[in-house]
Amino acid sequence: MTVAVRTALITGAGRNIGRAIALALAEDGFQIVVNGRRDRPACEAVAEEVRACGVRALVAMGDVGRAEDCAAIATAALAEFGTVDVLVNNAAIRPAGPFLEATEEDWRAVMAVDLEAAIRLSRALLPGMIARRWGRIVNLTGMQAIHGYAGRAAVSVAKHGLWGLTKALAKEFGAHGITVNAVSPGPIAPDQEEAAGAAQRRAQLSRIPAGRLGTPAEVAAVVRMLCSEGGGFVNGQMIQVNGGAET
Repeated sequence: MTVAVRTALITGAGRNIGRAIALALAEDGFQIVVNGRRDRPACEAVAEEVRACGVRALVAMGDVGRAEDCAAIATAALAEFGTVDVLVNNAAIRPAGPFLEATEEDWRAVMAVDLEAAIRLSRALLPGMIARRWGRIVNLTGMQAIHGYAGRAAVSVAKHGLWGLTKALAKEFGAHGITVNAVSPGPIAPDQEEAAGAAQRRAQLSRIPAGRLGTPAEVAAVVRMLCSEGGGFVNGQMIQVNGGAET
């Protein structure tokens, strides 16, 4: 039996977790739409890695915090591949600062990228998934969707909203062969460690029973499972990839 070639769109795919997800799905035969906001060379490099897996890749640059860019990204993906079967909402911004000092613009920026982008892209791509009676949406929530963090109120609110969206869409579209799940990474070591974040990451180790940071590949492995045929009965769930961390 011939298996249809499927396409996955991953936002924020130029590095770290997004890149790892793109490569994991490419290894499973998915055509990949690599999205990034600014760093086209990084996205092009990921696309080349994807093509080395023997599948097609498209770089669709755009700021998912802008409605017009979301529409353009979805349009470009559909024009290139005809279908988008998997949507991974990975792009996020995580500014930190006192709640009383955050401006309206600060809040709008976080909501636009961390929550509204998933809404817009889901609305753009769900009709095709419904028509084919197969689809996967995976939302990367992070631990902000479980715990409220001082200094990151906007991110916590947006990620809680993304978890709510996940549960609602899972119930509404499950009958159409579509699953919607969330993956919540804990502290993950980036592709390239930044000196400014090194001290913070070392402090996080004391709260992780596994005694180490996770890797982008470990998060990607869970997304890979959810996007597979074998993941078809996992729906409306949040899977934590955090080494047992609770705070």
